[in-house]
Amino acid sequence: MTSGLWERVLDGVWVTIQLLVLSALLATAVSFVVGIARTHRLWIVRFLAGFYAEVFRGTSALVMIFWVFFVLPPAFGWQLVPLWAGTLALGLTYGAYGSEIVRGALAAVDPAQREGGIALSFTPWQRMKLILLPQAVPEMVPPFSNLLIELLKGTALVSVMGMGDLAFSANLVRLALQESAEIYTYILLIYFVIAFLLTRSMRGLEKKLKAGVGKAPKKKAAAVRVPEGSGVS
Repeated sequence: MTSGLWERVLDGVWVTIQLLVLSALLATAVSFVVGIARTHRLWIVRFLAGFYAEVFRGTSALVMIFWVFFVLPPAFGWQLVPLWAGTLALGLTYGAYGSEIVRGALAAVDPAQREGGIALSFTPWQRMKLILLPQAVPEMVPPFSNLLIELLKGTALVSVMGMGDLAFSANLVRLALQESAEIYTYILLIYFVIAFLLTRSMRGLEKKLKAGVGKAPKKKAAAVRVPEGSGVS
């Protein structure tokens, strides 16, 4: 492969990473907002959050990209650039999946912890911030790691907009060289390397968050003094 074609592929990698980071940030924000809202004491808040999650989990990410990029602009008279259209579609879609992770982790916290916060006269936000989230967040990391890998693979969908991501760039190179096996093998390896680095990073984050959780502080054994003449040697 010539240097010019390799530059095309590397440009695609950079676009994919940008899209991954931006859509992951949006998906994370949506996950926590909607997930926490699904545990709210008001039924209307729970209903709206649940309705959003069901709609976006029940629709195709590819169709959502088409909707955001091709349908909404004529309706509202504005046009999103492909990067922001892809970020919005993927972030909202995968954020709906992430909200279920957040809701499930919060529901898994021991009810006694909630009752303890109520007994201490904590407000709902204080209970969430000081009691529930510190215990729930470490349990969210493994499923969020899987979701992040799925998001990485989902970034290839933006190629339908003509966006120069890794998949789109690989297709251009394939057309130029007429070599499908070689090009797509390289692309598979690139996706694998990115996914491997993400997995290791999330595993390190999980270990850091779980460090010391549920462990009692170590106590030094007190020295026992034996009185003289007691007969104990």
